[in-house]
Amino acid sequence: MASSNPLEWPETVVPVQTLSGSGMSTVPRQYIKPPSERPSGSTNDPNLKIPVIDLASFSNAPDHHQAMLEIVADACKDWGFFQVVNHDVDMEVVKRMRGAWREFFALPMEEKKVYANLPVTYEGYGSRLGVEKEAILDWNDYYFLNLFPSDIRNLDKWPKIPTDLRETTEKYACQLISLCQVLLKAVSSSLGLEEDYLLSAFGGTDGISATMRANYYPRCPQPELTLGISAHSDPGGITLLLADDNVEGTQVRKGDSWVTVQPVPGSFLVNVGDQIQILSNGRYRSVEHRALANSDEDRHTIAFFCNPRGDLPIAPASELVHPESPALYQKAVTFNDYRKYIRTKGPSGRMQIQSINSTMQPEPAA
Repeated sequence: MASSNPLEWPETVVPVQTLSGSGMSTVPRQYIKPPSERPSGSTNDPNLKIPVIDLASFSNAPDHHQAMLEIVADACKDWGFFQVVNHDVDMEVVKRMRGAWREFFALPMEEKKVYANLPVTYEGYGSRLGVEKEAILDWNDYYFLNLFPSDIRNLDKWPKIPTDLRETTEKYACQLISLCQVLLKAVSSSLGLEEDYLLSAFGGTDGISATMRANYYPRCPQPELTLGISAHSDPGGITLLLADDNVEGTQVRKGDSWVTVQPVPGSFLVNVGDQIQILSNGRYRSVEHRALANSDEDRHTIAFFCNPRGDLPIAPASELVHPESPALYQKAVTFNDYRKYIRTKGPSGRMQIQSINSTMQPEPAA
């Protein structure tokens, strides 16, 4: 049962960092996943690798341009994930971003709790998603921020310590929203749509929405029993993940296997979200992914979520709907309404996209 009050969590929130630092040798009951959800079935098959796309090839030279679009299309259809390199994001800003947020999570707990979040917006410091009472929790702490449009920012929720965190996060966000616009154009063109179709569907340069989640995965005494983040597909448009530069832990579902991402230095991991699946009428599919817990080392990642403006109805592009490819999603849904599901249930596999499709045609095959 979910809490009826979005201004409070259904149970007392205990930061995972506190549990990790207590010296406990076992995982508390509320973090133990059912056997079917525990981290098994991983593969290190060298033939299964997340595609890597060099954005330097996304030039105006027709041959290079078309070849790159074909690679994007294949990655979005076959994996729902790819890594991008030569993306023009300033790596010095990336380095400062990693350092600032690692420094924040290393602060004394009483300083972090000043920014504790609530389920109504998630903005701030937190340790759980969803308001389902007695839900099984994930082994991570996080910090969530609204970034764009700028008028949705609550600067009272932006930490003042470390002193360079606000400036660094602002610079990072501006560079990543620009990269997202490049990627939206590439994905749009790869679908055979006008280059600006997806950007316009998201609200245009002035309306596009973006949020950020800095993730902290403290050491876990029994990582085989829990997960850093449960398997889920992202509810938004596209996600750019800045992986930990030292510790692996992100896994992507490929068929019946879980493939551990091997981050390419200087890259971002990009994945298709549910809104792109809807807009593409199922041609591109958002894919389940998860984060592992680790008994030996802490792990830090930063996820940047590029989403449609919250009040815009999202439906399949009319150009992609025809008698041979009827609309899989026949009722337009705003992103504000769509994301209420994860804010109630927390990360829950493919249940969210299936919840709007259950009375329609079956989901596209994996």
